[in-house]
Amino acid sequence: MSSGSVRRIGSKGPWEDAIGYSRAVELPNGLVLVSGCTSVVGGQIADGSPYEQTMTAFAVAFDALKELGLGAADVVRTRMYLTHARDVDEVGRAHKELFDAVRPAASMLIVSGFIDPSLVVEVEVEAYRGGVEQ
Repeated sequence: MSSGSVRRIGSKGPWEDAIGYSRAVELPNGLVLVSGCTSVVGGQIADGSPYEQTMTAFAVAFDALKELGLGAADVVRTRMYLTHARDVDEVGRAHKELFDAVRPAASMLIVSGFIDPSLVVEVEVEAYRGGVEQ
């Protein structure tokens, strides 16, 4: 990536064109911001427990990171949005399985809902590319 350029990637998700956003944006300083990811795969909501939805949502985020040549070890911050406090343990268990060795800064917030009521969790990921070309 050249100095001063911003790289944007899409995932062909159902709401990207309708709302006007990118799945991930890489800044010239090496920071990568991944938009909110849910358990929507191939335009369909993958059913499952809060744990399963969390694992699927992070897999969507990891796919975006992979496209940029990054992975879970590069993650420096996560945000998890849940619709119910009762799901904290399941969502937290999924996060620990994925990031226990990485230990990113993390937030878990309770929200009133998502675009589709069958979604119970949405995640955001920020990663950092340490060796940025200048």
